[in-house]
Amino acid sequence: MRSLRISHALETGALRLPSEGLIAVFNAAGDDGFDGLPVERVRMVQGFRPDHDMLAARGFTVSVGAEGDYAAAVICLPRAKAEARALVAEAVAHVPVGGLVIVDGQKTDGVDSMLKECRARADVGEPVSKAHGKLFAFPSPGVAAFADWRAVPLLLAGGFETVPGVFSADGIDPGSALLAAALPAHLPKRVADLGAGWGYLSRAILAREGVEVVHLVEASAGALDCARRNIVDPRAQFHWADAVQFRLQGPVDAVVMNPPFHVGRETNAALGVAFIRAAGSYMGPNGVLWMVANRHLPYDAALAEAFRDVEEIGGDRSYRLIRASRPTKPPRK
Repeated sequence: MRSLRISHALETGALRLPSEGLIAVFNAAGDDGFDGLPVERVRMVQGFRPDHDMLAARGFTVSVGAEGDYAAAVICLPRAKAEARALVAEAVAHVPVGGLVIVDGQKTDGVDSMLKECRARADVGEPVSKAHGKLFAFPSPGVAAFADWRAVPLLLAGGFETVPGVFSADGIDPGSALLAAALPAHLPKRVADLGAGWGYLSRAILAREGVEVVHLVEASAGALDCARRNIVDPRAQFHWADAVQFRLQGPVDAVVMNPPFHVGRETNAALGVAFIRAAGSYMGPNGVLWMVANRHLPYDAALAEAFRDVEEIGGDRSYRLIRASRPTKPPRK
Protein backbone atom coordinates (compact mmCIF):
# COMPACT_ATOMS: atom_id res chain seq x y z
CA MET A 1 0.00 0.00 0.00
CA ARG A 2 2.78 2.41 0.93
CA SER A 3 4.70 1.47 -2.19
CA LEU A 4 1.63 2.10 -4.34
CA ARG A 5 1.19 5.62 -2.98
CA ILE A 6 4.85 6.55 -3.26
CA SER A 7 5.28 5.19 -6.79
CA HIS A 8 1.98 6.78 -7.92
CA ALA A 9 2.95 10.16 -6.47
CA LEU A 10 6.35 10.04 -8.19
CA GLU A 11 4.97 8.84 -11.52
CA THR A 12 2.28 11.53 -11.65
CA GLY A 13 4.59 14.32 -10.52
CA ALA A 14 2.62 14.92 -7.34
CA LEU A 15 5.85 14.22 -5.45
CA ARG A 16 9.29 15.41 -6.60
CA LEU A 17 12.33 14.23 -4.70
CA PRO A 18 15.49 16.30 -4.46
CA SER A 19 18.01 15.31 -7.12
CA GLU A 20 20.78 14.68 -4.61
CA GLY A 21 21.31 14.13 -0.90
CA LEU A 22 20.22 11.44 1.54
CA ILE A 23 16.58 10.56 2.14
CA ALA A 24 15.64 9.39 5.64
CA VAL A 25 12.74 6.99 6.06
CA PHE A 26 11.37 6.89 9.60
CA ASN A 27 9.48 3.91 11.06
CA ALA A 28 9.37 1.66 7.99
CA ALA A 29 8.13 -1.89 8.51
CA GLY A 30 10.52 -4.60 7.48
CA ASP A 31 8.41 -5.61 4.48
CA ASP A 32 7.32 -2.13 3.36
CA GLY A 33 7.81 -1.38 -0.32
CA PHE A 34 9.47 1.82 -1.51
CA ASP A 35 9.27 1.61 -5.28
CA GLY A 36 10.58 4.77 -6.87
CA LEU A 37 12.88 5.84 -4.06
CA PRO A 38 16.61 5.83 -4.94
CA VAL A 39 17.72 2.95 -2.71
CA GLU A 40 21.37 4.03 -2.68
CA ARG A 41 20.35 7.36 -1.11
CA VAL A 42 17.83 5.98 1.38
CA ARG A 43 18.70 5.78 5.08
CA MET A 44 16.23 3.84 7.20
CA VAL A 45 15.67 5.03 10.78
CA GLN A 46 14.16 2.14 12.70
CA GLY A 47 14.57 1.24 16.39
CA PHE A 48 12.38 -1.87 16.45
CA ARG A 49 14.79 -4.77 16.11
CA PRO A 50 12.80 -7.19 13.90
CA ASP A 51 12.01 -4.45 11.35
CA HIS A 52 15.54 -3.05 11.62
CA ASP A 53 17.03 -6.45 10.79
CA MET A 54 14.59 -7.16 7.95
CA LEU A 55 15.39 -3.83 6.30
CA ALA A 56 19.13 -4.41 6.68
CA ALA A 57 18.77 -7.89 5.17
CA ARG A 58 17.10 -6.28 2.15
CA GLY A 59 20.18 -4.14 1.59
CA PHE A 60 19.10 -0.86 3.15
CA THR A 61 21.40 1.20 5.36
CA VAL A 62 19.64 1.26 8.74
CA SER A 63 20.28 3.19 11.96
CA VAL A 64 18.43 3.32 15.27
CA GLY A 65 18.24 7.12 15.25
CA ALA A 66 18.56 9.95 12.76
CA GLU A 67 22.13 10.99 12.01
CA GLY A 68 22.86 14.49 10.74
CA ASP A 69 20.85 16.27 8.06
CA TYR A 70 18.88 14.81 5.15
CA ALA A 71 17.72 16.33 1.89
CA ALA A 72 14.29 14.79 2.49
CA ALA A 73 12.49 12.58 4.97
CA VAL A 74 9.61 10.12 4.76
CA ILE A 75 7.56 9.40 7.88
CA CYS A 76 5.72 6.08 7.89
CA LEU A 77 2.92 7.03 10.21
CA PRO A 78 2.36 4.92 13.35
CA ARG A 79 -1.08 4.68 14.98
CA ALA A 80 -0.15 6.26 18.31
CA LYS A 81 -0.73 10.01 17.91
CA ALA A 82 2.00 11.13 20.33
CA GLU A 83 4.53 8.89 18.61
CA ALA A 84 3.42 10.12 15.17
CA ARG A 85 3.83 13.76 16.20
CA ALA A 86 7.25 13.02 17.68
CA LEU A 87 8.40 11.39 14.42
CA VAL A 88 7.26 14.38 12.37
CA ALA A 89 9.08 16.75 14.72
CA GLU A 90 12.23 14.62 14.57
CA ALA A 91 12.13 14.52 10.77
CA VAL A 92 11.70 18.30 10.56
CA ALA A 93 14.65 18.74 12.93
CA HIS A 94 16.89 16.77 10.54
CA VAL A 95 15.72 18.35 7.28
CA PRO A 96 17.00 21.90 6.66
CA VAL A 97 14.45 24.64 6.03
CA GLY A 98 12.93 24.14 2.58
CA GLY A 99 13.83 20.45 2.42
CA LEU A 100 11.04 17.99 1.71
CA VAL A 101 9.12 16.27 4.52
CA ILE A 102 6.76 13.49 3.39
CA VAL A 103 4.11 11.84 5.56
CA ASP A 104 2.49 8.56 4.51
CA GLY A 105 -0.13 6.53 6.35
CA GLN A 106 -3.33 4.55 6.26
CA LYS A 107 -6.64 6.06 7.26
CA THR A 108 -6.62 3.70 10.22
CA ASP A 109 -3.30 5.27 11.25
CA GLY A 110 -4.97 8.66 11.62
CA VAL A 111 -3.45 10.16 8.49
CA ASP A 112 -6.44 12.48 7.94
CA SER A 113 -6.03 13.97 11.39
CA MET A 114 -2.28 14.33 10.88
CA LEU A 115 -2.86 16.07 7.54
CA LYS A 116 -5.14 18.60 9.20
CA GLU A 117 -2.67 19.26 12.01
CA CYS A 118 0.31 19.66 9.67
CA ARG A 119 -1.63 22.11 7.48
CA ALA A 120 -1.87 24.40 10.49
CA ARG A 121 1.92 24.45 10.83
CA ALA A 122 3.38 24.10 7.34
CA ASP A 123 2.68 24.71 3.66
CA VAL A 124 1.25 21.28 2.85
CA GLY A 125 0.76 20.37 -0.80
CA GLU A 126 -2.16 18.48 -2.32
CA PRO A 127 -2.37 14.99 -0.76
CA VAL A 128 -2.29 11.77 -2.76
CA SER A 129 -5.09 9.36 -1.85
CA LYS A 130 -4.63 5.71 -2.75
CA ALA A 131 -4.91 2.21 -1.25
CA HIS A 132 -6.94 3.31 1.81
CA GLY A 133 -4.41 5.93 2.81
CA LYS A 134 -2.82 9.26 2.01
CA LEU A 135 0.58 10.74 1.29
CA PHE A 136 1.30 14.44 1.68
CA ALA A 137 4.41 16.61 1.73
CA PHE A 138 5.59 20.03 2.81
CA PRO A 139 8.85 22.00 2.85
CA SER A 140 10.46 21.89 6.26
CA PRO A 141 9.48 25.12 8.08
CA GLY A 142 12.25 24.74 10.67
CA VAL A 143 12.42 23.18 14.11
CA ALA A 144 10.35 25.83 15.88
CA ALA A 145 7.17 25.03 13.92
CA PHE A 146 6.95 21.55 15.44
CA ALA A 147 8.96 22.04 18.63
CA ASP A 148 6.02 21.21 20.89
CA TRP A 149 5.67 17.84 19.13
CA ARG A 150 9.11 16.60 20.14
CA ALA A 151 9.10 13.49 22.32
CA VAL A 152 9.02 14.47 25.98
CA PRO A 153 9.68 11.84 28.67
CA LEU A 154 6.66 10.92 30.77
CA LEU A 155 7.08 10.34 34.50
CA LEU A 156 4.94 7.59 36.04
CA ALA A 157 4.25 6.41 39.56
CA GLY A 158 7.30 4.87 41.16
CA GLY A 159 9.65 7.21 39.33
CA PHE A 160 9.51 5.32 36.03
CA GLU A 161 10.25 7.23 32.84
CA THR A 162 8.70 6.40 29.46
CA VAL A 163 8.50 8.02 26.02
CA PRO A 164 5.68 8.18 23.45
CA GLY A 165 5.31 5.06 21.36
CA VAL A 166 6.55 2.45 23.83
CA PHE A 167 4.15 -0.12 25.25
CA SER A 168 2.11 1.20 28.18
CA ALA A 169 3.75 4.62 27.96
CA ASP A 170 0.97 6.34 29.91
CA GLY A 171 0.88 4.05 32.93
CA ILE A 172 1.82 0.71 34.44
CA ASP A 173 0.19 -2.16 32.56
CA PRO A 174 -2.39 -3.87 34.85
CA GLY A 175 -1.25 -7.34 33.83
CA SER A 176 2.37 -6.55 34.61
CA ALA A 177 1.32 -5.13 37.98
CA LEU A 178 -0.49 -8.38 38.81
CA LEU A 179 2.54 -10.44 37.83
CA ALA A 180 4.98 -8.28 39.79
CA ALA A 181 2.86 -8.66 42.93
CA ALA A 182 2.65 -12.45 42.47
CA LEU A 183 6.38 -13.12 42.11
CA PRO A 184 7.75 -15.12 45.02
CA ALA A 185 9.93 -13.47 47.66
CA HIS A 186 12.91 -15.52 46.49
CA LEU A 187 13.88 -16.01 42.86
CA PRO A 188 16.73 -17.97 41.24
CA LYS A 189 20.10 -16.41 40.49
CA ARG A 190 19.80 -15.88 36.74
CA VAL A 191 16.55 -14.42 35.37
CA ALA A 192 15.49 -13.17 31.93
CA ASP A 193 12.73 -10.62 31.37
CA LEU A 194 11.54 -11.18 27.81
CA GLY A 195 9.91 -8.17 26.18
CA ALA A 196 11.18 -6.14 29.13
CA GLY A 197 9.82 -2.81 27.88
CA TRP A 198 10.79 0.14 30.07
CA GLY A 199 11.78 -2.07 32.98
CA TYR A 200 8.78 -2.35 35.30
CA LEU A 201 8.96 -6.13 35.79
CA SER A 202 12.75 -6.17 35.95
CA ARG A 203 12.73 -3.74 38.84
CA ALA A 204 10.30 -6.05 40.67
CA ILE A 205 12.56 -9.03 39.93
CA LEU A 206 15.60 -7.22 41.31
CA ALA A 207 13.69 -6.51 44.53
CA ARG A 208 13.48 -10.27 45.24
CA GLU A 209 16.05 -12.19 47.22
CA GLY A 210 18.51 -14.47 45.47
CA VAL A 211 18.73 -12.64 42.14
CA GLU A 212 22.27 -12.11 40.84
CA VAL A 213 21.54 -11.05 37.27
CA VAL A 214 18.53 -9.99 35.22
CA HIS A 215 18.73 -9.98 31.44
CA LEU A 216 16.34 -7.42 29.95
CA VAL A 217 15.61 -8.50 26.37
CA GLU A 218 13.65 -5.87 24.45
CA ALA A 219 13.13 -5.20 20.73
CA SER A 220 12.26 -1.49 21.05
CA ALA A 221 15.41 0.62 21.34
CA GLY A 222 13.34 3.47 22.77
CA ALA A 223 11.84 1.28 25.49
CA LEU A 224 15.23 -0.18 26.35
CA ASP A 225 16.72 3.30 26.68
CA CYS A 226 13.97 4.05 29.19
CA ALA A 227 14.78 0.83 31.03
CA ARG A 228 18.42 1.88 31.32
CA ARG A 229 17.30 5.09 32.99
CA ASN A 230 14.74 3.33 35.20
CA ILE A 231 17.10 0.62 36.43
CA VAL A 232 20.54 1.58 37.70
CA ASP A 233 21.18 -1.72 39.47
CA PRO A 234 24.49 -3.25 38.28
CA ARG A 235 22.84 -6.68 38.18
CA ALA A 236 20.77 -5.60 35.18
CA GLN A 237 22.05 -6.44 31.70
CA PHE A 238 20.36 -4.88 28.68
CA HIS A 239 19.92 -6.55 25.30
CA TRP A 240 18.40 -4.81 22.27
CA ALA A 241 17.08 -7.90 20.55
CA ASP A 242 14.10 -9.84 19.24
CA ALA A 243 13.39 -12.10 22.20
CA VAL A 244 12.18 -14.89 19.93
CA GLN A 245 15.51 -15.07 18.08
CA PHE A 246 18.01 -13.94 20.72
CA ARG A 247 20.42 -16.28 22.48
CA LEU A 248 22.10 -15.64 25.81
CA GLN A 249 25.50 -16.99 26.79
CA GLY A 250 24.32 -19.94 28.87
CA PRO A 251 20.86 -20.79 30.23
CA VAL A 252 18.96 -18.83 32.84
CA ASP A 253 17.12 -20.30 35.82
CA ALA A 254 13.86 -18.40 35.29
CA VAL A 255 11.97 -16.26 32.80
CA VAL A 256 9.43 -13.57 33.69
CA MET A 257 7.31 -12.06 30.94
CA ASN A 258 4.19 -10.29 29.80
CA PRO A 259 4.45 -11.26 26.12
CA PRO A 260 3.14 -9.04 23.33
CA PHE A 261 0.15 -10.19 21.32
CA HIS A 262 -0.55 -7.31 18.95
CA VAL A 263 0.75 -6.44 15.51
CA GLY A 264 -0.51 -2.89 15.11
CA ARG A 265 -4.08 -3.01 16.39
CA GLU A 266 -4.65 -6.61 15.38
CA THR A 267 -4.50 -9.40 17.93
CA ASN A 268 -1.88 -11.96 16.93
CA ALA A 269 -1.74 -14.83 19.41
CA ALA A 270 1.07 -16.42 17.38
CA LEU A 271 3.40 -13.75 18.75
CA GLY A 272 2.68 -14.77 22.33
CA VAL A 273 3.04 -18.44 21.38
CA ALA A 274 6.48 -17.69 19.93
CA PHE A 275 7.47 -16.02 23.21
CA ILE A 276 6.33 -19.08 25.18
CA ARG A 277 8.43 -21.38 23.02
CA ALA A 278 11.36 -19.02 23.24
CA ALA A 279 11.06 -18.83 27.05
CA GLY A 280 11.57 -22.58 27.33
CA SER A 281 14.66 -22.37 25.13
CA TYR A 282 16.29 -19.76 27.42
CA MET A 283 16.23 -22.06 30.46
CA GLY A 284 17.95 -25.13 31.78
CA PRO A 285 16.02 -28.37 32.52
CA ASN A 286 14.72 -27.11 35.88
CA GLY A 287 13.84 -23.63 34.74
CA VAL A 288 10.65 -21.83 35.78
CA LEU A 289 8.46 -19.40 33.85
CA TRP A 290 6.27 -16.75 35.48
CA MET A 291 3.91 -15.19 32.96
CA VAL A 292 0.78 -13.06 32.70
CA ALA A 293 -1.65 -13.32 29.79
CA ASN A 294 -5.06 -12.01 28.83
CA ARG A 295 -7.66 -14.67 29.57
CA HIS A 296 -8.95 -14.85 26.01
CA LEU A 297 -5.61 -15.77 24.46
CA PRO A 298 -5.21 -19.44 23.39
CA TYR A 299 -1.88 -20.28 25.01
CA ASP A 300 -2.66 -23.56 26.74
CA ALA A 301 -1.47 -25.86 23.94
CA ALA A 302 1.80 -23.95 23.54
CA LEU A 303 2.45 -24.02 27.28
CA ALA A 304 1.77 -27.76 27.46
CA GLU A 305 4.10 -28.33 24.53
CA ALA A 306 6.94 -26.22 25.94
CA PHE A 307 6.76 -27.20 29.64
CA ARG A 308 6.11 -30.39 31.57
CA ASP A 309 4.36 -28.65 34.47
CA VAL A 310 1.88 -25.80 33.99
CA GLU A 311 -0.40 -24.23 36.59
CA GLU A 312 -2.54 -21.12 36.91
CA ILE A 313 -1.55 -19.34 40.10
CA GLY A 314 -3.91 -16.36 40.11
CA GLY A 315 -5.20 -13.40 38.16
CA ASP A 316 -8.48 -11.55 37.79
CA ARG A 317 -11.35 -11.30 35.30
CA SER A 318 -9.06 -10.01 32.56
CA TYR A 319 -5.73 -11.72 33.20
CA ARG A 320 -4.38 -15.03 34.35
CA LEU A 321 -1.05 -15.68 36.02
CA ILE A 322 0.82 -18.80 34.98
CA ARG A 323 3.73 -20.72 36.46
CA ALA A 324 5.32 -23.26 34.14
CA SER A 325 8.41 -25.32 34.82
CA ARG A 326 10.72 -27.98 33.41
CA PRO A 327 11.08 -27.07 29.71
CA THR A 328 10.61 -29.96 27.31
CA LYS A 329 13.58 -28.99 25.12
CA PRO A 330 17.21 -28.20 25.97
CA PRO A 331 18.27 -24.54 25.81
CA ARG A 332 19.40 -23.11 22.48
CA LYS A 333 23.12 -22.74 21.86
